[in-house]
Amino acid sequence: MELVTPNVGTIFWMIIVFGIVAFVLKKFAWRPILNALYEREESIDTALKAAEEARYEVEKLKAGNDKLITDARREKDSILREAMNLKEGIIAEAKEKASTETQRSIENARQQIQNEKDKAINEMKKQMTEISFLIAEKIIRKEMADPKEHQQLVSELLDEIKLN
Repeated sequence: MELVTPNVGTIFWMIIVFGIVAFVLKKFAWRPILNALYEREESIDTALKAAEEARYEVEKLKAGNDKLITDARREKDSILREAMNLKEGIIAEAKEKASTETQRSIENARQQIQNEKDKAINEMKKQMTEISFLIAEKIIRKEMADPKEHQQLVSELLDEIKLN
């Protein structure tokens, strides 16, 4: 039971030793420990503030990046739209040019066909005239063996020419 019940002298010396230890700790260790705790608290506060500022900056940068991405997409869409319009314009211009060129080629072909037709008709008229003259000459030679008939035919032809 002696271990459970303390002795008055032991209590007295424990209080004195505790007081001396507390005094020494207060004099030499308490202030540095408290200063270290305050410094630690301040460094934690500074780190938290820096982390908060960094998070804020990251959010700002993210918002800026999102805006840049949105602007880039808008510009890409605009460029694609402009390219499509340009393509459609070029295609329409090419179709119009091809149509005009085709019409011009058709007109040239028609003109050439008409010219060839006119040449062919003139050539046929010329040949028909020559053939007619040859046939007429042969008929006249054969029929004009008699000078009286020859004279009569010339008179008839002159009368016809005067009427026309």
